[in-house]
Amino acid sequence: MGRRNSHKKNAAMLDSDDTDSVSSSSTVRSDHVLVSGFEEVELDKETVLDQCVDALYEKRGSTREKALAGIIEAFNSNLQHDFVEKKFATLLQQCLNSIKRGSAKEISLAAHAIGLLALTTGPGDKAHEILEESVSPISEALKSRTETAKIVSLLECLAIITFVGGEEPDQTEKAMQLMWQVANPKLGPNVAAARPSPAMIATVVSAWSFLLTSMDQWTLDPKTWQGSISYFSTLLDKDDRSVRIAAGEALALIFEIGSLEKFCGDGSSGEGEKSRELVHIQGLRSKVLNQVRNLAAEAGGKGSAKKDLNNQKNTFRDILEFMEDGYSPETSIKVGGEPLSTDTWAQLIQLNFLKHFLGGGFVKHMQENGFLQEVFGFTPKKKAFSATEHRLSSTEKRFYRSPNSGLNKARTQILNKKRMIAQDQNTGHYAVGCDDD
Repeated sequence: MGRRNSHKKNAAMLDSDDTDSVSSSSTVRSDHVLVSGFEEVELDKETVLDQCVDALYEKRGSTREKALAGIIEAFNSNLQHDFVEKKFATLLQQCLNSIKRGSAKEISLAAHAIGLLALTTGPGDKAHEILEESVSPISEALKSRTETAKIVSLLECLAIITFVGGEEPDQTEKAMQLMWQVANPKLGPNVAAARPSPAMIATVVSAWSFLLTSMDQWTLDPKTWQGSISYFSTLLDKDDRSVRIAAGEALALIFEIGSLEKFCGDGSSGEGEKSRELVHIQGLRSKVLNQVRNLAAEAGGKGSAKKDLNNQKNTFRDILEFMEDGYSPETSIKVGGEPLSTDTWAQLIQLNFLKHFLGGGFVKHMQENGFLQEVFGFTPKKKAFSATEHRLSSTEKRFYRSPNSGLNKARTQILNKKRMIAQDQNTGHYAVGCDDD
């Protein structure tokens, strides 16, 4: 009974007409107070998340959509390790329920939230559980392709949860095959599926490539991916620029991996026909090289956005240099003052995919997410905290919340103690010797 009343209260909060989305900064970050002019204290951020999770039980779809948007904002702005420790199973199941029963918008939001949940947990039992529990609902939701945004979100979610939680090569290949069926409906069980939009195809290729970066060439099943180079070659001739760029990067990755016979076979070459297979591979490589050369020098057509055209030219110039001379593009971006560098196509594809998925939360995750730091070999700059920037413990937060005069006295004692520490340390900064988690 208490839970039901709580849900109704939360629903009222989330359904207010003047609130477009709980993902707004003012909603998620409103729980700040200045204590005696001394320090800014974050209160009840977990409570806001709790309310969002409770709102996922509501019948009204718009309420659940706002709650999911709030969860996404919270997971982007901070790494919610404590919250995940307590509410992991609840959040996962409610997001999966949204994928099973929600509108296209709700499905998109729930898929993104599940991806963020996987990135927050990092590899291990929880990430594996996310993958095991999510593949079937995602696969089912992918069969209805009327909404491009929904399909794109589902594909990106599948890529992320597999990248983090896939423990065996066959799990990764299974996810890659599900993606492949979206771009090639005739390969899947749903023969009558609608023709995929360019945005769907571009996302399929990007997500497929992202997962391929995590695969060992020796574990790839050649029967599964025969003909993929030919397919990507056809995409290089498509009108949509995002499709061409995604296909070009996929081809560059395949050539970087090697073992081209696993991606080139047309199914007609037997075991004793290695020379014919070699000729087939060389012919495909020459065709792709010519296509890449043309795209690297393409002139702008009618209505062609200059930025998009330059992006295509730069990408295909890099691919051309790699195919002709073997040099992969080297990139470097600053994250919190420290360089994050890539020098292979695999790393560049991983970086671009994760930057796109995390959006505004990318820097925060790179600075604090140990899994992503390990993926890129990135070491963030250590932040020195001053005494006045000390983050309160859960016990101290309870002092602030309580109206009890005894606890208020305890709170005053804590603040007085911290002021004394600050005065003693005012000749310089010191680092807090414990994790904020």
